[in-house]
Amino acid sequence: QVQLVESGGGLVQPGGSLRLSCAGSGIIFRISIIGWYRQAPGKQRELVAAVSSGGTTNYADSVKGRFTISRDNAGNTVSLQMTSLKPEDTAVYYCNGGTTTWAPGNYWGQGTQVTVSS
Repeated sequence: QVQLVESGGGLVQPGGSLRLSCAGSGIIFRISIIGWYRQAPGKQRELVAAVSSGGTTNYADSVKGRFTISRDNAGNTVSLQMTSLKPEDTAVYYCNGGTTTWAPGNYWGQGTQVTVSS
């Protein structure tokens, strides 16, 4: 089993930056593709970015050039650096893992709220 714990959400003005972190544990976390997903009110959950154990990344078109995903396998953390934030980035952000494919895994964190507003 994999426990995923997100941190780093909050309120930020448009154009600002936030860094989210996902802490995990165990061999499953270390070999999994870890993804960040988000869900805005009334919308489906969508992939934001994902990173493989080897460092290969995948981004949604809407965040390319603004968000950067990275992982520290030694520290069992995956971070999402978000810059040039827009109001449409407002959502609950979830960490996901448990698979070696690019599809969502079985394990989800509890979510962290990101609100972009002036």
